[in-house]
Amino acid sequence: MKRLIAIVGPTGVGKSRLALHLARVFQGEIISADSRQVYRYMDIGTAKPTPQELASVPHHLIDIINPDDDFSLAAYQEMANKAIDEIHKRGRLPFLVGGSGLYVRAVLEGWQVPRVLPDPQFRYNIEKKADEGKIDELYQELLAADPDAAAKIDRRNVRRVIRALEVYAGTGQAFSRLGRKKSPAFTPFIIGLTAGRSEIYHIVDKRVDDMIKRGLVAEVENLLKMGYDFNLPSMSGIGYRQIGQFIKGEVTREEAVKKIKTETHRFIRHQYAWFRLEDEKIHWFDIGRTKDSEIENTLQEFLTE
Repeated sequence: MKRLIAIVGPTGVGKSRLALHLARVFQGEIISADSRQVYRYMDIGTAKPTPQELASVPHHLIDIINPDDDFSLAAYQEMANKAIDEIHKRGRLPFLVGGSGLYVRAVLEGWQVPRVLPDPQFRYNIEKKADEGKIDELYQELLAADPDAAAKIDRRNVRRVIRALEVYAGTGQAFSRLGRKKSPAFTPFIIGLTAGRSEIYHIVDKRVDDMIKRGLVAEVENLLKMGYDFNLPSMSGIGYRQIGQFIKGEVTREEAVKKIKTETHRFIRHQYAWFRLEDEKIHWFDIGRTKDSEIENTLQEFLTE
């Protein structure tokens, strides 16, 4: 029986550390489910594994595209499924690890993602509206065209609003109605890591401070020197957007750091909407109360069923 282990949970809770440990114990390989770690040259702000960690266990879907390349959920899902299949053929155990709920769910639930190519002219017109401050107007358009999709998309997430409108324009069908599912060719086991909300916030605040010390500002400046513009989707991620505001003189360094922490806290709350504590399919472990050996034993029981 083909199996896949998913490790989910909020940012900063220790998913990557646990994945490295379990992959070593159970002869595994890691597939990143992080929508930002796919980009090259964006290491500090995306909290990528270190070169030593990448060398110690095979990793997939990290550093696969440039920051100005188009990338979609459909492309990610195709690559992830291919990696899973190849890992199984090698007789090893795939670990799907990350906090991008959309990516994780698409793979685990076998979503049939609509393959509508980006339409540059359509996007230009829509993005022009967004730049003119008409984000609420765009959201109302989506609400009229596809209320189910609108209910699941934060109106401030302009990229997703635009994509849903683009799919509707390209297919004539609601984005939400195209989300059929096909049972994946593996049996999943989902490990969830959690902790008290204040504890998680404390962890990520320290991590943000560490990112600044390690050179996040210099990393963003280097991306600009390489020709990557702040308007790129890749540069809109938490950390890069706020440091961009600092570089442009719109906020102080201290204000930028505070904004990164605040936005990360908000993102963590959003992650718990994807990975719900009451979801019985997820085997939750509190990082402050659980030893790695307990998780190992639980996983071993699943693998020997």
